[in-house]
Amino acid sequence: MHNVSWQIREYVMKHTWLPAVRFVVLVLACGLHFGNAADAADDRLKRQTQELYDAIAPGHATVWEHYLDANCRYTSEDGEVFNKAQLVAQTKPLPTGVTGSIKVIYVQVTHHGTVAITNYIADEDENYHGHLLHAQYRSTDTWTKSSAGWRLIASQALALRTDPPAMDLDVKHAREYVGRYVLAPGVAYEIRQNGESLEGQQTGRPTEKLRAEAIDVFFAPGKPHYRRIFLRGADGRITGFAERRESWQMVWKRES
Repeated sequence: MHNVSWQIREYVMKHTWLPAVRFVVLVLACGLHFGNAADAADDRLKRQTQELYDAIAPGHATVWEHYLDANCRYTSEDGEVFNKAQLVAQTKPLPTGVTGSIKVIYVQVTHHGTVAITNYIADEDENYHGHLLHAQYRSTDTWTKSSAGWRLIASQALALRTDPPAMDLDVKHAREYVGRYVLAPGVAYEIRQNGESLEGQQTGRPTEKLRAEAIDVFFAPGKPHYRRIFLRGADGRITGFAERRESWQMVWKRES
């Protein structure tokens, strides 16, 4: 019985190892093929995206005409929506005195069948009549693979905010803002002075630094969307502040 079992195992090994190896080799080859194909597609999408941005400054509208799908929709950082015809029409050379370039960085590509989503930062440098400007936009593009190649069907851009330049306040002026401000029962914001600097703390939240962007206009570093606009009465004394984000605001009244 022992000999029979050994002979069976030997037979199985002799007749099954080669197909198994072939199967493993086939799987590895397919994985390598698909991996190379995905890498090639990623490189192409990155290259096409850069070509679109390179075409903006000189106004090469033909590049946008070529890569945009007929039904493409683009949502700008201002919330406006453009179709292909509008995007192509507005691709014109920069005016005299203005130069610039946009580099596509930190690109990530995700594939979903014949659709690919790219997420990246558009890093812009601009020279506006001798003044150097820098901005960054977080963009998400959706591409579809057609018989003509990869074509852009949707894109959305968000402007990345950074802290504005801050001004220094002397101790006397900084002291004006110290106090307790109330939004609703149980919701208050305490502003304290720490030397020449100010710090604030909302009920139940950590303390944060406050920097002056201008007289009576403050921001917390790392929160560039928000401003605190201090309000004054007829006598010039501070009566509260408006916590503003974009177009809305909440008014906190000074309690002490």
